[in-house]
Amino acid sequence: MKVVLLAGGFGTRISEESAFKPKPLVEICEMPILWHIMKEYSYFGHNEFIICAGYKQQAIKEWFSEYFLNSSDITFDYRNKEEERIIHECRAEPWKVTVVDTGLHTMTGGRIKRIQKYIGNEPFLMTYGDGVCDVDINELIKYHMSHGKIATLTAVLQDQSKGVLDIGGDNAVKSFREKKISDGAPINAGYMVLNPEIFDYIEGDQTVFERDPLERLAIEGQLMSYMHKGFWQCMDNIREKKLLEKLLEGGQAPWKRWEE
Repeated sequence: MKVVLLAGGFGTRISEESAFKPKPLVEICEMPILWHIMKEYSYFGHNEFIICAGYKQQAIKEWFSEYFLNSSDITFDYRNKEEERIIHECRAEPWKVTVVDTGLHTMTGGRIKRIQKYIGNEPFLMTYGDGVCDVDINELIKYHMSHGKIATLTAVLQDQSKGVLDIGGDNAVKSFREKKISDGAPINAGYMVLNPEIFDYIEGDQTVFERDPLERLAIEGQLMSYMHKGFWQCMDNIREKKLLEKLLEGGQAPWKRWEE
C-alpha cells in the first residue's frame, strides 16, 4: 500500500526548531522524525510514500534530493576539468517518494484531497509527520480488511502525569493517586488505513480531516479503531523531542525495529 504522510503544518508549538525547517524535518538524533516514520513503514514492506508538504515544502524536497548523496560513499573527480561522481557504496532506502506541495494554509483534509490523483482507486495508509509508534502495520491492515469499513484509525491510551483526586462535598481531598493509563480516554494516534471512498468525505482545502470527515464516518458506522497498547509518542515540543532522543540514545526506542 502507498503511505500518505501529512507534513505541511507550521509546527508552532515547537517553534524553536520549526522557524528554520518544517516540523517533520526536526531531527531525532541526526535524522528527521519523518525519516523515522518512513523507516517504520518500510520495516513492514511499505516503501512508496506520498508526502503532503506545505510550510517550507522546498526544504523537504531538498532533503530527499540530497539523501542519496548523503547516504553513500562517493568520489568527486575533477581531474578532467569536469565533475565525475563515483558511487562506491549506497546505503539509501528502497523508497519511492512523491513530495506534493499541498498549499501553505490548507487544512489536513484538504491536503489528503489534493493527493487523490497519486493514490488512485485503492486503499492507502496515512499518518501524521510528527509522531512515532511501534504498531504492527500489517496487523493493522489485516484488521482493516476484516471489517470492510471505509476507515480505521489507531487508538492509544496515553499515560497522564496529573494526579487523580477524590474530592468530597466539602472540597476536602479524600484520596490521591497517580493517574493510570486506564483513566484516560483513547486518542487518535494516526496510523490509519483508508479506502478511496474517503475522498468523497472531503470537500476542499478548508476541510479539517479530524472534524467533519471523521465525525461523519463515525455517525455512519464507517470508522473503526485499532486499539494499540504499545508505544506511541508525538513530538509537539522540545521536551518531547528530547524524550525521543533519550530513548533512541539509550537503545530503548520501541519504534526502531530496523537494523543499522
